[in-house]
Amino acid sequence: MREIVMDTETTGFDPKTGDRMVEIGCVELMNHMPTGRTYHQYINPKRDMPEGAFKVHGLSEDFLRDYPVFEEVADAFLDFIGDAKLVIHNANFDVPFLNAELGWCNRPQILMDQAIDTLIIARKKYPGAGNSLDALCRRFGIDNSHRELHGALLDSEILAEVYLELIGGRQPGLVLGGIRSTDDTTEVEDTWRPRPRATPLPSRLTAGEAVVHREFIEELGENALWKRA
Repeated sequence: MREIVMDTETTGFDPKTGDRMVEIGCVELMNHMPTGRTYHQYINPKRDMPEGAFKVHGLSEDFLRDYPVFEEVADAFLDFIGDAKLVIHNANFDVPFLNAELGWCNRPQILMDQAIDTLIIARKKYPGAGNSLDALCRRFGIDNSHRELHGALLDSEILAEVYLELIGGRQPGLVLGGIRSTDDTTEVEDTWRPRPRATPLPSRLTAGEAVVHREFIEELGENALWKRA
């Protein structure tokens, strides 16, 4: 099962009022295990950077000026996420921004049911508690001391740890499948099955123990279950 943990940074809160996306960060999980594959892109919003947004992520208009606009990276982004589930903290914010950017360059939209919202999971699991990313890091003992400002890739890496805790801990669940890695891909082998050993392990029962066991069975009488087996 392939999942993409992702985060975005923007110029504000609403693409309908002219706000744009300025950064995307993604981390790939396979069967709830990080594969090491990531996607990260700064984006030129072609507009000014409000002071409030700059204080959140530290990305200035001057810094972003030489990066590509979203339309130039849209296909690479869509290729990376594919049809994987998108793990997002507050999908109701990120997905509309993504779809606004995708719509402006005539690319396919992302359906809300493709998203796994960790904010909703956290609110159901810990009602009434703080469920921001920082609060969840404190709850699970995840080190986020290096997170002085918001950053899409860093936040995606932290969210991946939080997500694994929310669904039951950092150890992956039992999966009846193997994982095969090549230089640049990780694939799940759905046909994997356990195979018998080529050479069976030797018996741990000694000859003396076997004799004692047979004598014990004889003492149980003719109707003993051991004799029917």
